[in-house]
Amino acid sequence: QVQLVESGGGLVQAGGSLRLSCAASGITFNINNMGWYRQAPGKQRELVATLTSGGTTNYAESVKGRFTISRDNAKNTVHLQMNILKPEDTAVYYCWGSTGIYNHWGKGTLVTVSS
Repeated sequence: QVQLVESGGGLVQAGGSLRLSCAASGITFNINNMGWYRQAPGKQRELVATLTSGGTTNYAESVKGRFTISRDNAKNTVHLQMNILKPEDTAVYYCWGSTGIYNHWGKGTLVTVSS
């Protein structure tokens, strides 16, 4: 079993910053890729950023240059530094971890950006 627990969400004004963290516990040795997805009200869940075990990153076009994903393998954590936040970034952000066969999800943390 793998548990992913997000933290760091909250309310911020447009132009501000937040840092999300996700701690993985349980059987984590075979989690290769980790990342973040988000789901805004009335919309489908979408990719925000992913990071492979080899260090390759992938970002949604809408967050490139503003968000940075990083990973601490020793602590089994992944972070998402979000800068220059916009109201359209408002969503529930979900941590994602994948073994390549199974996908694991956190319960999500709410990020609200006020204009």
